[in-house]
Amino acid sequence: MFITFEGIEGSGKSTQARRLADHLNRYTIPLTFTLEPGGTFIGKSIRKILLDSQNTHLSPLAELLLYTADRAQHVKEVIEPALKQGKLVVCDRFMDATEVYQGYVRGQDMELITILNEKATYGIQPDITFLLDCPVEVGLERAIKRNKTDNQEGQDRFEREEKAFHEAVRKGYLSLAGKNSDRFIIVDATLQQDPLEERIFEEIRPFIEDLSIYRNKRS
Repeated sequence: MFITFEGIEGSGKSTQARRLADHLNRYTIPLTFTLEPGGTFIGKSIRKILLDSQNTHLSPLAELLLYTADRAQHVKEVIEPALKQGKLVVCDRFMDATEVYQGYVRGQDMELITILNEKATYGIQPDITFLLDCPVEVGLERAIKRNKTDNQEGQDRFEREEKAFHEAVRKGYLSLAGKNSDRFIIVDATLQQDPLEERIFEEIRPFIEDLSIYRNKRS
């Protein structure tokens, strides 16, 4: 099973993706936790370019190609091997982020994005995608606080975008989720971390209960 997390900056998706992985680790379920961009050694270098706040001159097309290059390496090196080994994969952002950020918001050609995503994912798509939705004001306040706390202020190119940009991202995600309701699960990201974690796990529980290995809960 392949589970992805999406959302605007500061929605808490990274925290909840890690929390779900930690939660599932309490059971005898082999899993891989990963993220985009930066889920591989090569990807870490791409991530620095993409998130560096000094790279204000990075063109939308270059941004798109960097994200898909990161994804192609990530899928071949991490995601595909893990799935072939029968592992459950939890990923912080994946192909939907590109469709929203670079397509819906940056205005890059959607047909091109579809082609690039198909190539970069090698046909692999998430089984479930959690969209952590919250008002832009809430997300940005959290993101700014997080960057200061974690000393990531130089890696905040997207957080520095205008509010209208983030509103468009949120709108894009909600639109994409509506078109793919069979895969997307929208959760209220204004909830506190613990109840939000429980809410997400309750959505996953019916799927993992089908795994015989799940029944052998670790003591």
